[in-house]
Amino acid sequence: MAIYTKEEARKILEKALSFSTADACEINLFGSDSGNIRYARNTVSTSGQRSNQNLQVQSNFGLKSGVSTIDEFDDASLEKAVKRAEELAKLSPENPEFMAPLGPQTYDESITYSKDSAKVSAEYRTKVAESSINPAVSKDVTAAGFFNNSTGFSAMINSSGLFAYNQSTNMDFTVTMRTNDGTGSGWVTRDFNDVSKFDAAEVSNIAIDKAVMSREAKAIEPGKYTVILEPAASIGLLRNMFGSFNARTADEGRSFMSKEGGGTKLGEKIVDERVNISSDPLNPEVPGATWNGAGQPLKKMNWIENGVVKNLSYGRYWAKKMGVDPVPFPSNAIMAGGDASLEDLIKSTKKGILVTRLWYIRGVDPQTLLYTGLTRDGTFYIENGKIKHPVKNFRFNESPIIMLNNLETLGKQVRIDGNLIPYMKIREFTFTSLSDAV
Repeated sequence: MAIYTKEEARKILEKALSFSTADACEINLFGSDSGNIRYARNTVSTSGQRSNQNLQVQSNFGLKSGVSTIDEFDDASLEKAVKRAEELAKLSPENPEFMAPLGPQTYDESITYSKDSAKVSAEYRTKVAESSINPAVSKDVTAAGFFNNSTGFSAMINSSGLFAYNQSTNMDFTVTMRTNDGTGSGWVTRDFNDVSKFDAAEVSNIAIDKAVMSREAKAIEPGKYTVILEPAASIGLLRNMFGSFNARTADEGRSFMSKEGGGTKLGEKIVDERVNISSDPLNPEVPGATWNGAGQPLKKMNWIENGVVKNLSYGRYWAKKMGVDPVPFPSNAIMAGGDASLEDLIKSTKKGILVTRLWYIRGVDPQTLLYTGLTRDGTFYIENGKIKHPVKNFRFNESPIIMLNNLETLGKQVRIDGNLIPYMKIREFTFTSLSDAV
């Protein structure tokens, strides 16, 4: 059994800490039970269940640190791990950016655990595959998918009196549907903390419909188009933008958030005023842990408000150096949306392109956040408010900053990779060339 209760975890951590003779010591304990099923060519190929647990010790003498890990928790093994970390610390060079462990903290009670998700069985995973494969076969489509569910916990203790614990559940599902003539492809992903929100048949049918609709795609000229981006299409670009909200790289002139001539763009308007992005570990749709790996409490935070940069993340060392309070990096991103459905956005478009997702995204210019990549698994031409026909995939060159300044309409939010991202209609999205890949 890899899942320890709060009391069980505390007992192990306190025992390990009792062996420490270092100036400072921090110990983390992790465990997870997970199961998965994978299928391809309409046949299950692998399935399994895993149970893992791990303890990590970091010991410090002055500015010197040493780390050891172990997966056995009897007293002798715990003592061995602590002493090994201390031996390594004494041999290590000094780290000028070392920060002493935090003292006791107060955390909100997280909502990341679901009893239903913790009970997911091999039989449930089999039904997920069945609910995906059977409708694919009936539509002359081939399914390839992966479903994974997990229950986990994390706990930490340190020599300054801090203790933290969190328990969580999660499920992830992706499926690609390909028409048997090889000309059409559809794809869907879903992730939830609460598995009761997941319907394998529903999402599989979305991918099947995309695959059937995308057969025999036509080539159209690259250029600047009005696009409707599904959340799976925009998340890759937005995630890269979120990563630039780092005060240190901005202060050092190494990111988009760096201002020419020095300083940062904190307090500046960088995107359309309708763009509002926050984080909140207690959001019921995308809950997260209420503390991070450094033991810092995570709270609701605004990052972009009415298009203006409101906060940048400050690690503890950089915050001390700059004389400000630390601002932990968030565990999720929540972009405010509107009331429009995907169907509404399509109906309101005279000419445009619907993009299911973007992939193989690579950086072109970090200072402007310019990226390139490809569309995939369902790209469609829209005319007079209707999907007219599928189009061949494109390569794009675009920046999320330019994209969010060319915003036309915000649609409803959808959970994607632990974030809430709305459907978006964007004008003048740049496609640079065609791709023959389906």
